[in-house]
Amino acid sequence: MASSIAVCRLHMRGRGRLVKCLQKVDTFLHRSIGTNVVAAQSEATRKDESDEKEKDGRKSLYVVQAERQEQAERSVLISCNSRTNEKKFLKHLSRHGDIKKHFFYESYGMYAVVEFANQESVASLLEEAAIPSVSHESMVPFKSRLLSLRNVGSVVSPNQQPGHQCQPQTTIPINELIQRLSREESIDQQITSLTEAYQLTEENSRLRFLVCSLLKDIAAAYFPECNIKPFGSSVNGFGKLGCDLDMFLDLDGISGRNVKMPKSGLCLEYQMKRANSERAVTQSILSVIGECVDQFGPGCAGVQKILNARCPLVRFAHQPSGFQCDLTTNNRVAMKSTELLYLYGELDPRVRFLVFTVRCWARAHGVTSSIPGAWITNFSLTVMVLFFLQRRSSPIIPTLDHLRDLAGPTDKSVIEGNDCTFVSDFSKIQLRSNTETLEQLLCGFFEFYAAFPFGMKSINIRKGKEQNKPEVAPLHIQNPFENSLNVSKNVNATQLDRFVALCQESTWLLQKSETNTPTPTPWGLASLLLPLQVAGIKSRKKRRREPASERIKSLLESLK
Repeated sequence: MASSIAVCRLHMRGRGRLVKCLQKVDTFLHRSIGTNVVAAQSEATRKDESDEKEKDGRKSLYVVQAERQEQAERSVLISCNSRTNEKKFLKHLSRHGDIKKHFFYESYGMYAVVEFANQESVASLLEEAAIPSVSHESMVPFKSRLLSLRNVGSVVSPNQQPGHQCQPQTTIPINELIQRLSREESIDQQITSLTEAYQLTEENSRLRFLVCSLLKDIAAAYFPECNIKPFGSSVNGFGKLGCDLDMFLDLDGISGRNVKMPKSGLCLEYQMKRANSERAVTQSILSVIGECVDQFGPGCAGVQKILNARCPLVRFAHQPSGFQCDLTTNNRVAMKSTELLYLYGELDPRVRFLVFTVRCWARAHGVTSSIPGAWITNFSLTVMVLFFLQRRSSPIIPTLDHLRDLAGPTDKSVIEGNDCTFVSDFSKIQLRSNTETLEQLLCGFFEFYAAFPFGMKSINIRKGKEQNKPEVAPLHIQNPFENSLNVSKNVNATQLDRFVALCQESTWLLQKSETNTPTPTPWGLASLLLPLQVAGIKSRKKRRREPASERIKSLLESLK
């Protein structure tokens, strides 16, 4: 896949190192697939598949996660002065071992992420760190890898220039993006430029895994073998700079679950407390972990324990990173959904380009929102893009049922009675030939949903075709794995009508942009992002009475 759209991509440091990493995390990676996974993957199979993925440049999500988690375990997060001299800073830290990677960023102050070559260096650094010299009673003595740099005995000149460059952790303002897009020579280049500006950077991805690792240090006080992993937009390849950090407390990798009991003789079992249901266990665990994050987690603020939701969670702000965080557990279907979206994004580069563009367009016009409500969610919008790509005359991506048919015994996964099986080996997936440009696909997306029969049909990426709606809801998008669930049940008729009107108007605007020459005024994709440019049904009717080319007239007639 092209490097310009690679999210969470790492450069290999030798095949042997990857195999060693996979051996270390083999148990929890396999168990994270689900509770009832049939035919466990062998070590040799993992090695062969990893070697194959390395050859074609594509890695499974599990491999990417394993590498990122291993990096995070060797990293520290340090608060420092904005005028800290980078050379002196690195020289001071390198006394504890070789530094592989570092970068600076701003979030409620200046911070540095420092990755050492090995964990022994982190341990050495922490041994040297001091507890702040304040009253003992007013300080919670919790030690973590979130540190502060002090310049003892010296004064920093107010005119001293910072000795480092900060990495951006948020997207550029929409006005600046529109100006950038207006300078491009084609709509395809505009879409590429938008994706490059909005996608997660290498540094931002590292920071997300580091925050998960810091939270794991807190949870490990109760569950020493637990793991906390990001899921959703942070790792599926469709995450935008500044998006929330969804985290999953994984307890499936705890040893002792599959110990073979002797047929006779003595054996030992852990004594454990029982609860009325798995949901009650989840609520209890999150309640305790949430309390610890609130009381002891440095930099964690605004902790909310939302335990009565359909999926219980702990929500908080991690100020050192600037991330809004949601921590859940026992959410294995969401992990499989993350893996599926990641796979689709890796199959064809146009998938991610189109998803980023449609998501940006939707946010610019209030189709999606960060506030819960009747809006279409980013997940629903992404599924709609995938469904559209499946419905092309020559499909760009396969259906989920086809991916399931290609799956081998090691891919089989059943979670809470739901079939979550699909192939993980990219080499088994043969794609059809489709040469449509990004411009053609973007215009096709708007045309497709401007005329889609939402009143009668439902969207289903498992089958890849429209089906009769099983329930009365304005918009019905079947959950890929929990087939009885409508992931867009929250969307009301008003929001859906507005989405359709925006698709119709956007189709007209794209067809109007017939020039490939950059102009000082917004055109093409840039014109779609302008506030009030796509005003809705009334403005669309007004435009129909204006002079237009025969092609546009024909298009507008088809939208009636």
